[in-house]
Amino acid sequence: MIDRVSQRALPLQDQQVQRQKAAPAQGGGFGAVLQQELAGAAAQSAPQPAVAFSKHAMVRAEERGIEITPGLMDQLRGSMVRAQAKGATNILAMDAEKAFIINVPHAKVITAITQDEMKENVFTNIDGAVFL
Repeated sequence: MIDRVSQRALPLQDQQVQRQKAAPAQGGGFGAVLQQELAGAAAQSAPQPAVAFSKHAMVRAEERGIEITPGLMDQLRGSMVRAQAKGATNILAMDAEKAFIINVPHAKVITAITQDEMKENVFTNIDGAVFL
């Protein structure tokens, strides 16, 4: 490194001191940037919480002929994650054929309902609705 005032080379120790002083001005240095990037990557790759069916919901799904497929579970999980991001605690996740009441903090499906039953029911104690 060259001392700009006298145009002479600085000793190695002075070069290291100059680099350490310059590092905070560059946003915390390489180590800080690396930690931020690693934390961001870990947050993006963190698995979404799994959705479980309560015993009551399983019985209702069987009685009503609602098939629980991996694709449906992915849709329910995605609905729960979106609702959680908005601060909802109990949601109605529905499509044209079926609906589910989900308790978001516990990641648990409370009940399952078919299209015929949706026509005559009023849904209470929910604070959000998500379309599958």
